[in-house]
Amino acid sequence: MRLVIHENYEKASRWAASYIAGRINAYKCSPENPFVLGLPTGGSPRLIYREFIKMVQEKKLSFANVHTFNMDEYIGLPGDHPQSYRRFMMENLFDHVDINLANVFIPDGMAKDPAEECRLYEEAITKSGGVELFLGGMGIDGHLAFNVPGSSLQSRTRIKTLNEETRNANARFFDGDITKVPFKSLTVGVGTVMDAREVVIIVSGRNKARALAAIVEGGVNHMWTLSCLQMHPKAIIVCDEDAIDELKVGTVKYFKDIERENIQSY
Repeated sequence: MRLVIHENYEKASRWAASYIAGRINAYKCSPENPFVLGLPTGGSPRLIYREFIKMVQEKKLSFANVHTFNMDEYIGLPGDHPQSYRRFMMENLFDHVDINLANVFIPDGMAKDPAEECRLYEEAITKSGGVELFLGGMGIDGHLAFNVPGSSLQSRTRIKTLNEETRNANARFFDGDITKVPFKSLTVGVGTVMDAREVVIIVSGRNKARALAAIVEGGVNHMWTLSCLQMHPKAIIVCDEDAIDELKVGTVKYFKDIERENIQSY
């Protein structure tokens, strides 16, 4: 697992966007050989998406042959709801890039049979050839997607009940009112993300420092869901200085040393 440390969230986001764009461009994707990209929602990826839009406008990147699979969606919210993740993705990325919406996959929070929707979502990922790169964020309790603490590290796309901490964190998107935040979601599983050939996670802020320390320096533990990355053959955590506050000095020095050339060349 790589840990790439930047001075601030803006620089971390630009680095992550540039890295992913480079992977897409190097892939030489085509209609017959699309690049399959997993995507998150929330505050963490916003600047990355802005960078993607800028790159597309400058003809440095194209989503024409990219297929996307989003991590999750609230159960009970239609796609046009202001706080649905489909709406988020349209407003923050898809409405502004050259992607074919037929190649956009987001769980349907209004599915009549949510369990069947989850099965079909896993099936669609498999039919696509599997996710080439999964971009993600991390919750303050170390969760990935809606895989809250205690989630199975082999889990697949499924229905998940959200804990109070996660709902509190997301209440800011619902006028600060936790009662408006849905209790359940459809989410890809930890195993689903781990099947991706590469995983890139963006982490920022002091409020995530304790979780990041547990994930980087602790052992693999289902109470810190993202610690699963320790077992992934190609995983990168991109973070800012605030997020490393709880890491040991030696750990920070080590990762800064081995990633120095990558950051300086950016």
